[in-house]
Amino acid sequence: MKIETIFHNNRDVYGSRKIKRELGKEALQVSRRRICRIMKRLGLVSSYTIAAFHPHKSKCNESSVKNELNREFNNQKKYAVVVSDLTYVRVNYKWGTMSVS
Repeated sequence: MKIETIFHNNRDVYGSRKIKRELGKEALQVSRRRICRIMKRLGLVSSYTIAAFHPHKSKCNESSVKNELNREFNNQKKYAVVVSDLTYVRVNYKWGTMSVS
């Protein structure tokens, strides 16, 4: 089968988009959905589609940034220290960010 041949000839990294482009070069018109179904039936999974999870080494709530102020906010000159906070807000089912200074 052409799809399997293209997949294996390209080090098992081609997905449906690239396979569709290669088939187009050979004057074959096949939809991406059909290519996906055939790949799924043959058990062909691109190595780039497998998500790599890298856990963080640091523990929760432990900042690597040194505490410079030690909660003494009144002993500084004006604008000697500028503090900002990044807040995530959900708007229209998507996450957005707001910078609060």
